[in-house]
Amino acid sequence: MAASEEIQTYRVVCNHEEQYSLWPADQPLPLGWVDAGKTGPKDDCLSFIKAVWKDMRPLSLRRTSPQSPRPTPDTPHA
Repeated sequence: MAASEEIQTYRVVCNHEEQYSLWPADQPLPLGWVDAGKTGPKDDCLSFIKAVWKDMRPLSLRRTSPQSPRPTPDTPHA
């Protein structure tokens, strides 16, 4: 990790498709993105995204298609 990334503060942003990203906290939000409520070091923000972004499909796709069953650790794989 670069030294500048170690001291950089980020914020988690979310768009209308409920997709998450990191954005430098000292920069204005990009058009179409809103603050998701988490600011801090890169690793903390990435952990937050991992905890809240469970379905990577865009919202428009989730609304139009049923979620396919996902294998769980106890589900045998074909």
